[in-house]
Amino acid sequence: MRIVFWNIRAGGGVRVARIAAQLKGWAPDAVALCEFRATPPSLELARSLAALGLSHQCTTAEPAQPSANRLFIAARFPLRRIHLRAGSGEPGRLLLLASIEAPQPLTLGAMHVPNRVTGRKDLFYAAVLGLLGRWRRGPTVLLGDTNSGRPGIDEETPVFGPREDAWLSGLERSGWLDAFRLLRGTARAYTWYSPNGGNGFRIDQAFVNHQLRPRLRDVRHEWGRRAGRKASPLSDHAALLVDLYS
Repeated sequence: MRIVFWNIRAGGGVRVARIAAQLKGWAPDAVALCEFRATPPSLELARSLAALGLSHQCTTAEPAQPSANRLFIAARFPLRRIHLRAGSGEPGRLLLLASIEAPQPLTLGAMHVPNRVTGRKDLFYAAVLGLLGRWRRGPTVLLGDTNSGRPGIDEETPVFGPREDAWLSGLERSGWLDAFRLLRGTARAYTWYSPNGGNGFRIDQAFVNHQLRPRLRDVRHEWGRRAGRKASPLSDHAALLVDLYS
């Protein structure tokens, strides 16, 4: 089973047809998108994914706030959205969770952690740790643009500090492991590059709990068609491909 997570940047805009074509090329069984919106381009992307067989869908996007960056999940298998109180004050951004009725069922989650400059990042961190620390819903993978990484290894220049490191360590203590680090060790990879400095950061991640860990087969970052080493015409983020044993 292949799961693709991707921050599609500002709802996809005029890029949605090319984004859909790239997703088709990756042949996913489930897709989780960040910065999905209730705008015509995003809704067209949802229809394109349905036409590719990913017809079971849920989203936190709302017509009342069409330009707000939200979350989206689509799957080939029936899904049921899971509604939980997380206490972050941002229900549309914190988590979108769905149980996927695949041949081997699992729970799939998407998240988008705020930047530090918003002043909301630590509240978000606490809400996620509180929720995942008491998780009892079986095999689960949580994917997202976390705006976080390990100091010294997930950054080309220093940005991440003790609070990012503490959050990731808290997830690990609760049994949620970074899938990329689990399989790739200390390998360097960057999923977003600063438009000003051109320096890279690995901020798009997948976390698996102990019940899903034996099914983890591969994880890698893909940019799709790229215009250069640090750019892609499809999104400013690399996609994250997670392969599970069925």
